[in-house]
Amino acid sequence: MENQELIRMVTEKATKWLSPDYDEETRKEVQRMLDNEDKTELIDAFYKDLEFGTGGLRGIMGAGTNRMNIYTVGAATQGLSNYLNKSFKDKGQISVVVGHDCRNNSRKFAEISADIFSANGIKVYLFDDMRPTPEMSFAIRHLHCQSGIILTASHNPREYNGYKAYWDDGAQVLPPHDTGIIDEVNKVTEVSDIKFKGNKDLVQIIGEDVDSAYLDRLHTISIEPDVIKRHKDMKIVYTPIHGTGMMLIPRALKQWGFDNVHCVPEQMVKDGNFPTVVSPNPENAEALTLAVNLAKSIDADLVMASDPDADRVGIACKDDKGQWVLINGNQTCAMLLYYIITQYNKLGKLKGNEFVVKTIVTTELIKNIADRNGIEIFDCYTGFKWIAREIRLNEGKKKYIGGGEESYGFLAEDFVRDKDAVSACCMIAEMAAWATDNGKSLYQLLQDIYLEYGFSMERAINIVKPGKTGADEIKAMMEGYRANPLKELAGSPVVLFKDYKTLKQVDDKGNVSDIDMPATSNVLQFFSADGSKVSIRPSGTEPKIKFYIEVKELMHSRGDYHEVNAKAEQKIERVKKSLGV
Repeated sequence: MENQELIRMVTEKATKWLSPDYDEETRKEVQRMLDNEDKTELIDAFYKDLEFGTGGLRGIMGAGTNRMNIYTVGAATQGLSNYLNKSFKDKGQISVVVGHDCRNNSRKFAEISADIFSANGIKVYLFDDMRPTPEMSFAIRHLHCQSGIILTASHNPREYNGYKAYWDDGAQVLPPHDTGIIDEVNKVTEVSDIKFKGNKDLVQIIGEDVDSAYLDRLHTISIEPDVIKRHKDMKIVYTPIHGTGMMLIPRALKQWGFDNVHCVPEQMVKDGNFPTVVSPNPENAEALTLAVNLAKSIDADLVMASDPDADRVGIACKDDKGQWVLINGNQTCAMLLYYIITQYNKLGKLKGNEFVVKTIVTTELIKNIADRNGIEIFDCYTGFKWIAREIRLNEGKKKYIGGGEESYGFLAEDFVRDKDAVSACCMIAEMAAWATDNGKSLYQLLQDIYLEYGFSMERAINIVKPGKTGADEIKAMMEGYRANPLKELAGSPVVLFKDYKTLKQVDDKGNVSDIDMPATSNVLQFFSADGSKVSIRPSGTEPKIKFYIEVKELMHSRGDYHEVNAKAEQKIERVKKSLGV
């Protein structure tokens, strides 16, 4: 599309937002963009409609069709309401849960959504304040609702907000409901289609009643309470990074028996601007700076940080020299599953029908641990809704004992159907107490896992490409890798190439076979002869393309750890050259 044609198109779309159907604040913002000689902002705000995708909405807040605002949120809620009323037309009273995080406008969007649901005859359970995403998932099941939403952009930068939709099992919507909802949302083309005027009689405020039920259920998954009793004074530093974790995680740790928890005071302040961090993402070392500084000052044993909606957790511990180091998401997931499987084994709780789940881009170390212990493992797409799908498919037949992903998400229980930093923080603290009980640190526990099951190092590389031009660049990059598959990774020949968009895989002999997955996905994977793995995918929620690199090395003793790490780092750099990034 030529630039002048694009400007004409967005100007036409924007002008419609000057009508009296839109509030005064929105009209002023749109007029400002129209009056600006530089049309970049106008184009980004209107060049497309913010898509209600399979994960809901996520975008920058502001006026425009490609922005998070009361009209895009309203259209999403109206479409979801229409779909619920069709899907459960024979049910006496349809009900939903509405939750939100700490972000700017999250409460406003949640209350507007509650009004729209109720205007459509749907009963709403609205949380009285911000709450963790996993608690909203729990509440859907606990209150026997048909759906639920949470207003959150998870760990995205402060200018973002988002809208996640859930089904009656407490998991994010999957086929066929995702496309069914999308179709209904797309039918909402005019502001007049949205029923903004709510019915207060159908809105019920919830809070402590659900909090206590959720925390009581979480406490039931503790494996070794006696270990906690022996190490209840273990010094823990925790930060919610201004988010929802402050509502429940300190309380959950106390309920599990940990009496020496120190919260980062500057970050125990609800603030959607996240003033103490560049980005509220526990995957980034910078986000844990204040927590690690506090840990150093009090000589703590463990640091944990949850993201704004408390579904992800990042941890740090001391290495063999007493220096604080970060444990990445792959390592955290592997360690937790190792702990759960090892303890279930020791306590005679393994009955032979247990299973764990990981995503295709998560470390293969988890598969080694599961296979060696006779535990069935399922691989699924990125996104916890796919892990939830495996739990649902096996419900009543097999026992789920844990699952996670490389992006710092873990779920230890099946009465929640999304990643859960509240339970994960408690399990991590219990695992650290257990390690201490066995005369080792968390750092040494990780080394011992590598010794027993093989060393691997993982690296995620995110290349950000914002705006329309960025989206086009990402598309071109994926097409390039697809048309010209990698032949080697750090000098090791590629022996298997998987394309999840076509659900076909090709080995080094040229043999083509099908990939058994429930749907297609724009993901490419390359496996080399030495065990290295590279996965490439565009983000579904942010303007970036993601590369996941995993390399293997031999490790014979704890003393080899630093040398093996250095070798793996060099191999990763060579893989990056193979990728051209």
